[in-house]
Amino acid sequence: MFGYGPWLQRTFGNVDLSNVITGLCVVLYVLSLALDPRAAMQMRGLWDILSPSSSAIFRLGATGTAVMVFGQWWTVFTACFLHGSLLHLAFNMVIMRRYLPMLEQLFGTARTVIIFMVAGVVGYLASILMHIAFTVGASGAIFGIFGALISYGRRTGQSQVTQQLMTSAVVMFASGFIIPSVNIWAHAGGFAGGFLAAELMPTSGRNDGAITWILAGLCVLITLAGFVLSFIGYAPAGVGG
Repeated sequence: MFGYGPWLQRTFGNVDLSNVITGLCVVLYVLSLALDPRAAMQMRGLWDILSPSSSAIFRLGATGTAVMVFGQWWTVFTACFLHGSLLHLAFNMVIMRRYLPMLEQLFGTARTVIIFMVAGVVGYLASILMHIAFTVGASGAIFGIFGALISYGRRTGQSQVTQQLMTSAVVMFASGFIIPSVNIWAHAGGFAGGFLAAELMPTSGRNDGAITWILAGLCVLITLAGFVLSFIGYAPAGVGG
């Protein structure tokens, strides 16, 4: 399998992760609206502008305890690319596009993919343990970016940068108690997942080895396969519209 490492590096080494993630999230958001366009027009408030129905995002790979009863474990990988409203998508993408390039510059593409996915998965596992029934969004993975950058700053002695990032993370976490329907457990779990993943990775150089590229490739494959499995394994009776 080590032969796949160099191939993955040649194929994806120069990919702009921010653009890829943004594009995937936008495509999935538009698809979620198209699956149930009538529900998207039923605006109940500012945070519900162009909100896809729960059945639509369930079909695409939302996660939570209400989903796990169907055995769809892979949704902890897919849910971070789905969003519950236009503002939800826009806010997450703006923050992600500001900080993810920093992480990719410091750790390289493959390690950044791993950190992002580990943070998202750990965030959703934490929210499931806290009995969150239904959840989507990239914010857990975004908090993982903060955690990874703080880990890097701590290990390289950049105390001022670390303090600034910690302040930003605390402010964003606190805002979750004000904004409706925010999954604070995914935020906390994502931060911990990103921090721990970064702690296990070297801080020197951006060159990723074969094992790192293979692990990153597996994360991508599981996520893509998860979208397919969620779509074909759709069980509409399990979730409200």
